[in-house]
Amino acid sequence: MKLVEDLQMSFKSPIAVEGLPDIGLVGTIAASHIIEQLNLKQVAHLESDEFPPVMVLHGGVIKNPVSIYGNDKLIVLTSEIPIPVITIYDTARVITRWFKDKGITLEVSLSGFPIQDRVNIIEPKVYAVANNKESKDILNKKEIEVMEEGFLSGAYALILKELIKYDLPAIALLSQSFLKYPDPAAAAAVILALNKIAGMDIGVKNLLEKGDEIRIKARDLMRQSEGTIGDMLKPVEQTIPIMYR
Repeated sequence: MKLVEDLQMSFKSPIAVEGLPDIGLVGTIAASHIIEQLNLKQVAHLESDEFPPVMVLHGGVIKNPVSIYGNDKLIVLTSEIPIPVITIYDTARVITRWFKDKGITLEVSLSGFPIQDRVNIIEPKVYAVANNKESKDILNKKEIEVMEEGFLSGAYALILKELIKYDLPAIALLSQSFLKYPDPAAAAAVILALNKIAGMDIGVKNLLEKGDEIRIKARDLMRQSEGTIGDMLKPVEQTIPIMYR
């Protein structure tokens, strides 16, 4: 696996955000919305022989599906394809090394966790996971509820772990979400929590208003992701409820 820089940019102690396909596509929907709202430019992409042989089209031009966008203060990693389980470890190592080289001050992963009665919840709650004392202090200061006990799996879990090696603070924001349906409302919830942490003001009105449209567009990616999510969760399916109690 390699990371290719598409645009030379001078970063100024940026915050890094990661939103990859997983539960309810929360991370992917949230990251895409942030990129659109802030008009971020593509600065890099990931390449691997283990990725599906897929490119995406935007504005009539082919793009790499696993890409990094940003400006001088913000970096956003997202993917428009499921990340194969076999590549998750390499993805986490390559990304965190690049984050460190770019001088990030904080990394925030956006994701969801499934709950059975999601259909009855109007405003999904957001919980947070910290990778060290510094990130936990940030969450306490911003009054975001911290998970004290539980279980993590997937790319964001490995990213939090890898950043411990570099002594860099990282946070995972997890919103109550549907398991098998794209969940724009859950994505909006993690963006609002991110706003509190990063001092940003990314609006979510359009995201909520276009919920049905987004669900339709994300449907195919959700179907493709189900196999990957299932592979990650299958070994620990009896343990997951402990995390979300």
